[in-house]
Amino acid sequence: MLTRLTIRNFKRFTAADIPLGKAVVFIGPNNSGKTTALQGLALWDVGLRAWNARREGKSSPEKRPGVTINRRDLISIPVPIANLLWHGMHVRQGKTNGGTQNIRIDVSVSGVTHDTAWEAGLEFDYSNEESFVCRPARLKGHDDVPVQKAKFSTIPPQAAKVKIAYLPPMSGLTAEEPLLQPGRINVLMGQGQTAQVLRNLCYQIHERAGTDRSWEALVENIQSLFGVNLRPPQYVVERGEITVEYEEQGARLDLSSSGRGLQQTVLLLAHLYANPDTILLLDEPDAHLEILRQRETFRVITEIAEQQGCQIIAASHSEVILNEAASRGTVVAFLGQPHLLNDRGSQLLKALSDIGWHEYYQAEQAGWVLYLESASDLEILRAFAKKRGNARALTALSRPFVHYVATNLPQKCRDHFYGLREAKPDLTGIAIFDRIDKELQKDTPLVETMWQKREIENYFCREEVLLAYARHDQPDDLFGEAEAKHREQAMRESIQEVVQALETLGKPDMKPWSSEIKATDDFLDLVFRKFFARLNLPVLLRKTDYHILARLLPNSLMDPEIDEKLDYVVKVAEAARNRASPLPT
Repeated sequence: MLTRLTIRNFKRFTAADIPLGKAVVFIGPNNSGKTTALQGLALWDVGLRAWNARREGKSSPEKRPGVTINRRDLISIPVPIANLLWHGMHVRQGKTNGGTQNIRIDVSVSGVTHDTAWEAGLEFDYSNEESFVCRPARLKGHDDVPVQKAKFSTIPPQAAKVKIAYLPPMSGLTAEEPLLQPGRINVLMGQGQTAQVLRNLCYQIHERAGTDRSWEALVENIQSLFGVNLRPPQYVVERGEITVEYEEQGARLDLSSSGRGLQQTVLLLAHLYANPDTILLLDEPDAHLEILRQRETFRVITEIAEQQGCQIIAASHSEVILNEAASRGTVVAFLGQPHLLNDRGSQLLKALSDIGWHEYYQAEQAGWVLYLESASDLEILRAFAKKRGNARALTALSRPFVHYVATNLPQKCRDHFYGLREAKPDLTGIAIFDRIDKELQKDTPLVETMWQKREIENYFCREEVLLAYARHDQPDDLFGEAEAKHREQAMRESIQEVVQALETLGKPDMKPWSSEIKATDDFLDLVFRKFFARLNLPVLLRKTDYHILARLLPNSLMDPEIDEKLDYVVKVAEAARNRASPLPT
């Protein structure tokens, strides 16, 4: 089992120290280094195999103790030029005493084999756009010593027994697939063309049917997960191609007719069964899978990996996979420097199991949390920020960690916030409530504020806004003048009808433009039902779309309180961002 990966000067990383475990999931935003880490392991594997093939058991030459690797040998890391492997493509740097020297990529892997701990480090030296040299890592104190005089570490025999297999996400399945040799299968998989080898993987496993139960187990798992029967692969000699079919509800169909989720799962399981006793690098294994199948599939692949003697190292964006891995494996967060996410004390584990690991991950990523009643409120705030030209607020609201509390109860927000804060002590937040008759807390890490009007919709519940909507004063305006006047009249009549109804119901104080009316339930929803009925149309605007109305509010009619709330959000968000560690570059 591999226990640690250390990388220097490779692709996205200047330096990274990454803990590993029996079942590891890398979690992080796009371009944070997850795939780079997987490829770092793949590069180490290529270098180790090249070194052992040419130098194992032999004394190293004194002057040039290394082996040359061509970029075309990088099956799992295809690059058009070797420079792309180096961080920022910088392969040389100036020396303090003049001249230049190579910048080396260093990849070191630690592991445990049969209760024996070991470490194997390799360095990679740039030669030209087509090739580079690999050799064992230098001993301490020899970093700046010329190759001819430097001393190098030895490669432990345990490392030579490590097998690594890299699997990119599933691509669209081709209609036809020829029989391929193992080398060609590896090349296509390294290029991300998994769709061109899926049937070949199935065929390889089926051909072993006389020696193990891998094919039968694969069929049973697919039946359990998807309720379909996977048929044995067939090699059609006349066409030189492999076919795989499945049965569903009595119909027999080609595998290309299935959904991407089924294809992705067959690929994952086939990869597992085709590579026993292997370190399996899985890039986005949850791709194309719905939420329920993500959880079940992750459970299945971890169980199969254990049976097959495999270690799984996966990169994922899935909240479901994160929560599953946090309870049964190792989660490494690629935020700032890669670090263990679920290495926490028992109290924190309890708090996070109640809240959700994916929310802790978002808290760690953002550094602050925004509490609102619904997603509609967030869209309205964004519309207000855009209308006011508040770029800082738009930035803060573009991708916030937002938690929706439909009950509008401050205690719900506090319980969630302080539960997260047990795990992330520097977390800050802001909660914006509809108006409530309760005292809000002050001078706490969670800023609590409320709208002075009944709810956020009151701030654009104005006759001018409703008439502008009726006239369709929007970028996609397709109405002629006559139609616009007709719609405006329909809106005026609808407003008047609802006002009269409120008076009839004995609610004369609930004026439609006042701060006291619950704008959504008691007025806007009613008006739009009447309005669209007059146009002989179904209701085309509901509460979830009311941010469209916020865009139509003239700047001159914006309540100063809107700017106040946006400023609160900016202050909390920017303070958290200034504390955050930068992502790897």
